[in-house]
Amino acid sequence: MNILAIESSCDETAAAVVRDGRTILSSVIASQVEEHKLYGGVVPEIASRRHCEAINGVVTEALSQAGMTLSGIDAIAVTYAPGLIGALLVGVNFAKGLSLATGLPLVPVHHLRSHIAANYVAHPDLKPPFLALVVSGGHSHIVDVRDYTDMKIIGRTRDDAAGEAFDKAARTMGMPYPGGIHLDKIAEEGDPCAFALPRPKVDGAPYDFSFSGLKTAVINLIHNASQKGETLPVADLSASFRKAVVDSLTGNFLQAAGDLNVSTLVLSGGVSANSLLRRRMDEEAAARGLRCFYPPLSLCGDNAAMVGAQGYYEYQAGFIADMTLNAAPTMSIEIGSVTLHP
Repeated sequence: MNILAIESSCDETAAAVVRDGRTILSSVIASQVEEHKLYGGVVPEIASRRHCEAINGVVTEALSQAGMTLSGIDAIAVTYAPGLIGALLVGVNFAKGLSLATGLPLVPVHHLRSHIAANYVAHPDLKPPFLALVVSGGHSHIVDVRDYTDMKIIGRTRDDAAGEAFDKAARTMGMPYPGGIHLDKIAEEGDPCAFALPRPKVDGAPYDFSFSGLKTAVINLIHNASQKGETLPVADLSASFRKAVVDSLTGNFLQAAGDLNVSTLVLSGGVSANSLLRRRMDEEAAARGLRCFYPPLSLCGDNAAMVGAQGYYEYQAGFIADMTLNAAPTMSIEIGSVTLHP
């Protein structure tokens, strides 16, 4: 089954053709990062306009790279939630137009489910059930993946997401957008024990995260040093901050895995590209006799191949939308498409 997938939830316009949820036939991404870098972050109105300009060309190129036309496509999958509402609407409406014109089934896909599904195309032997850590700029969840479309959140951030904390700390240190990538590189050269930073816990919720206090602690260190005319060692501060975030992520994730007696762990989302997080999970999984999967760097960020992968399983579960489909800026990963047409 060949699925044409479309992704436009933030600042990447992407399209891909994926076969049977596991094989990428094409994947095209038009990134806006250089333009948003001028403003230090994503400007929603600009993102929406650029999606409008790019989406037709991106979809056409994805079909061309796959060596097929729409007549070779069996369904159209599109990210419909969560994300920037204007950006989502561009992809949703384009997909609805294609579906109406061709008669192809329209499959709505949850963005966070897609991030988990990036592992399906990277690891053909990976199948649910497993425990997933979904970490990105807007989300930090521990998800019990019982089946391809049956998921339960058992832990989440109470305030900032891990990726948001990385980006804001990096920006305060003077790094360009997107800051998390630059912080990760600089941290490789620093001493992770140079600064004592908090590891916040949430009372009564051992799997939940809280990164706001940690982010504020770093920002206060920088501001206080600046007021005194002092310069902090950026590499050491980056390494200490990265270690604190990774300690929190891995600590809760591994505790949940032990409590639930889970043997397979999956990392997903943009922060799954973090080099320390990958190393730490490899080490901890090996020490505990667990299997740990994460996507290649090319599939950690937003892309349409992951949408096509999850779209295949949503289609198999019978989740097909009609022309009333709308975009949603927020939606739980537990809901996914189950409110539509099972």
